[in-house]
Amino acid sequence: MTAKLIHHQDLLVFSQQVMMKMGASEEDAFCVADNLVKSNLRGIDSHGVGRLKRYVEGIRTGYMLPKAKPVVEKESPVIANINAMNGLGQPVGVLGMKTAIEKARNTGVGIVTVFGSNHYGFAGYYAMMALEQDLIGISMTNSEPLVVPTFSKNALIGTNPIAFASPTKTEKPWVMDLATSVVPSGKLEVHDRLGKDIPPGWATDEDGKSTDNPSQVLTNLYRGLGEGGIFPLGGEGELHGGHKGYGLATMVEILCGVMSGSNILRDVAFTEDGKAKHPRVGHFFMALDPSFFIDIELYKTRMDDMINRMKNAEKADGQSRIFVHGEKEFEEHDRRSKNGIPIDERTAESLVGFSDEFSIDLQFIDSSQ
Repeated sequence: MTAKLIHHQDLLVFSQQVMMKMGASEEDAFCVADNLVKSNLRGIDSHGVGRLKRYVEGIRTGYMLPKAKPVVEKESPVIANINAMNGLGQPVGVLGMKTAIEKARNTGVGIVTVFGSNHYGFAGYYAMMALEQDLIGISMTNSEPLVVPTFSKNALIGTNPIAFASPTKTEKPWVMDLATSVVPSGKLEVHDRLGKDIPPGWATDEDGKSTDNPSQVLTNLYRGLGEGGIFPLGGEGELHGGHKGYGLATMVEILCGVMSGSNILRDVAFTEDGKAKHPRVGHFFMALDPSFFIDIELYKTRMDDMINRMKNAEKADGQSRIFVHGEKEFEEHDRRSKNGIPIDERTAESLVGFSDEFSIDLQFIDSSQ
């Protein structure tokens, strides 16, 4: 399959217009589109515009409400709990992180939970919002059950990502964004779209056996039975630490689901008895101001020192470079900003379908030029 290229600015405008056609306000549509396109720019295609179809279908089936307005249900100088009212995940995610940032600037720390939400895109988007204010940003979310707990046969908990971003002085910010599963579900979707097998040890079939068939895993998970699923970070069993990934996923479930009042575990579902259901996803946002602990310039200098020590450590045989978290994504962002974002054939077909349906111009880069 040959990928098509598209300029990120054009993809942003197109995606925003699609969401507006589905009833979202201009501002909310931008939040969704910006999150998706920035994910593609960073090379995280699993959470890029390939997810646009999911949001359109979510609105059409009724479990995503594009006109919903979040309501702050509880608040103090340090914390807030926001009801997303079953609306789009990205707009309430931006609101939640902005609220946490504002509180952190006043008190040193801000913590915000969100309940009654939907898929909010890639977690690092929100953590990186704090960098503009020289703050540390943390973002987490629970999700539909896709991961099998250690020694379990069927999916019970979400891929539950954790994102952490720290400012630096001259180095690129340190940004960690990872699922608490071996891979996020989007990676399986990418392999499925490309017709590729998944590596052994990523996921299990309905019989609890490791499988290389992404379509089989996705079908089992999304037909509502929760059979099989993705292994937790560390893999199957305890030998390589799968129980640790399971524990981290549970921690995220507590902070995002239990503490916010959102749905948890298998209650996070899009259908019930064949009918659309609000999944009531939960999110967690935290901002920390390092200047409440030490001088901010000293903090950023120390971050640079730590990063440089890691990158200059003695390399293993056959290795030419040591990376720190976020470094590859920043470099990919620069490449794709210049050369365009590659769009796989199935996603391109979906975008063309939206272009035809909504009469929105879609311009791919002419490869003959």
